[in-house]
Amino acid sequence: MSRAPSRFITPSGLAAIRSEYEELFGLDRPKLVETISWAAANGDRSENGDYIYGRKRLREIDRRLGYLANVMKSAKVVDPAAQEARDQVRFGATVELADEDDNRRTVTIVGDDEADATRGLIGWSAPLARALISAREGDERLVRLPSGEKSWEVVSIRYPEGA
Repeated sequence: MSRAPSRFITPSGLAAIRSEYEELFGLDRPKLVETISWAAANGDRSENGDYIYGRKRLREIDRRLGYLANVMKSAKVVDPAAQEARDQVRFGATVELADEDDNRRTVTIVGDDEADATRGLIGWSAPLARALISAREGDERLVRLPSGEKSWEVVSIRYPEGA
């Protein structure tokens, strides 16, 4: 029997996934089951929009619940505040970068399941994150992206403070 690979995740990322799971399982799914039961009691299901949409949405929720359960089961929580090598980019680091034109960008390396590029959270297996791992302030890293190569200099590295 094969075991699912570990998924690195921050404590806050796991909390967000657990919260989404609890909301779907404890609130959204029961309400939807109630709506489907009500719609089914209205007769002909073949032309009953509430019933058809409800069943479709229930399948989506159940798929998402299964995915979230797998993430929680295989999650390996890594607390960035406990990072000892704070002079190098590691999992959980917040890194300020500058490109060739001195355009600045700040990213935080997180688990793939909690990545959100719009908030500057990049998954640790993303090309940029892989290029930055082990870099120190002042290091320049070449990142190969689908759009081509881009060079970034590490301006600063920060980690959250321990509790």
